[in-house]
Amino acid sequence: MITTRITALGLALFLTTAAQGQTLMEIYNQALRSDPALREAEANMQAQMQAKPQAWAALLPQLDLSADWTRDYVDGDSNIIDTSPGAPIGATVIRASESDIDTKSWSVNLRQTLFNTEQWFRLKKSGKEVAQAQVDYQAAQQDLMIRVSEAYFNVLAAQDTLVSEQASKEAIGRQLEQAERRFEVGLIAITDVKEAQAAYDDAVALEIEARRALANAKEVLREITGEYPQTLASPGEEFPLIPPDPQVEQDWVDVSLQQNFALESARIGTEISRDNVRIARTGHAPTLDFSASRGNNNRYRGEQDTFDEASGTSATSPRTSDTNSSRVGISLNVPIYSGGGVSSQVQEQVYLHRASRENFEKVARETERETRDAYLGVIAEIARVQALARSEESNMIALEATEAGYEVGTRTAVDVLDARRSLFLAQTQYARAKYDYLINVIKLKEAAGTLAPDDLSELDSWLVTKEELQAIPGRGGQPDASMPDTTVTEPVPPELESAQ
Repeated sequence: MITTRITALGLALFLTTAAQGQTLMEIYNQALRSDPALREAEANMQAQMQAKPQAWAALLPQLDLSADWTRDYVDGDSNIIDTSPGAPIGATVIRASESDIDTKSWSVNLRQTLFNTEQWFRLKKSGKEVAQAQVDYQAAQQDLMIRVSEAYFNVLAAQDTLVSEQASKEAIGRQLEQAERRFEVGLIAITDVKEAQAAYDDAVALEIEARRALANAKEVLREITGEYPQTLASPGEEFPLIPPDPQVEQDWVDVSLQQNFALESARIGTEISRDNVRIARTGHAPTLDFSASRGNNNRYRGEQDTFDEASGTSATSPRTSDTNSSRVGISLNVPIYSGGGVSSQVQEQVYLHRASRENFEKVARETERETRDAYLGVIAEIARVQALARSEESNMIALEATEAGYEVGTRTAVDVLDARRSLFLAQTQYARAKYDYLINVIKLKEAAGTLAPDDLSELDSWLVTKEELQAIPGRGGQPDASMPDTTVTEPVPPELESAQ
């Protein structure tokens, strides 16, 4: 009977589709190597960690060397009063001159901060910026585990849905064939045939939709890992349902308020904004610096040629100057008035500090909500998995009874279709509940700040990695021998065919 094939589906929903399956840890390791979001977070952390050496650099000695070389060429005439004996009063003569001079200079300058409160506050702030960067990166690592797990189990859920829709279409198709044959011999009305045909058309549409959902789920996982997933390991029938430890909701909330990475980052951000207020106020603080320099300045080498037209004589005079200089000093700078700019900057940082405090409170409330939700999610999913397991069994019995009633004429084809659809829905919901339980387990640990790769390894121990998929119509299995395999297969868009 058709029920036999449905039983096979129920047993196979949590088994992999090949002899070897990719485990959750294998997918996570792929994501570690190729996830752009994690690599971006790592690069941001490395960049932010340069804040401390930069702050130290401002407090250490500053030494620089400067040198320059210039060459000046001058050529021209000048009128001067002729003072030679016998020259008329007021007479002038033209004197031509030409000079070619090289100028070279160099200096070594040393500057050392003696007192600067702004630089010391920046050094103190830089340590917090480094700590925040490290916390943010740890949060990004945990976020990757969550994203990988959700994408992984969403692929499995989409596969289960597709298997269910395929089996549903096959079963309804055979019921349609049976209804047509019964109608031909006058056992049922045409209404039963039309209802079966309508149900089959709906099943075809749902199968296409399931293929698209599976293709999209695989794309989401590829976006993280950079590779399309193949066969994935999935939960087996022997599946542990472990309640949270401790089993006290408030204990988990207390831990999360102390260890949650997002909350810790917000707390450090509040401290950084307070330091920014102090730095802004140093705009009115005096600074004291020591400076020293040693150099060779104004070193000239060249000649100046002069020609006197009146006497017809020329003269060459060498020009050379070489000066060494040394300077040591202490400079004090006391800001008195900056047009109100410093006061405005202080007010700006005060408001930003207020905003950071409100952000901390917001993140704290979000953390508490997410922790409570994840805790209740684990508890609720345990009960839901157990309830859906019973629901699957009940729907199986109900379908068998409905089919028996249909055989003797006490139930209609619509009743059979509804019972079959209820069973398929219960089976897929049962699978989805298992995945939701696993996701809530790791979300609870993320909220508490304790999520680590070892937790994913533990989940792997609950997954079936080397099981063969049992015979299921549409997935390599043989149809029920009591029903001829003459169902017409509806065309499937090629872009969705590869999603299977």
